Amino acid sequence: MGRTVAPFSQILEAEFESWKKFRRALRREDQEAFDALFAAAKYHVAAMVYASRVTPLEAILMGILVEHQKVIAQLKGRVRELEAAARPPFQLVSESCASGAERRAPSTE
Repeated sequence: MGRTVAPFSQILEAEFESWKKFRRALRREDQEAFDALFAAAKYHVAAMVYASRVTPLEAILMGILVEHQKVIAQLKGRVRELEAAARPPFQLVSESCASGAERRAPSTE
């Protein structure tokens, strides 16, 4: 018979546990960010299993990167929306040109 392979969710948890000393050395807010990284990876367990990498950390990091890329795309979209809302309405003719006044460079005389 073939060898038994642990479910990837257990492998993910074991990898998280192997970083415990590193996590403990982080400041509180950085610990929360660290925890969020592994939480993000959990969204892609099926893909990690399918990838069947020899080093599980590679698949875990790719899952984290996919989540980061999604957030970046959302933020870019939101920035575009805010920039569009902040732009003044487009005017074909400026008010000074519409009144017939010409703009000239100031005289140096």
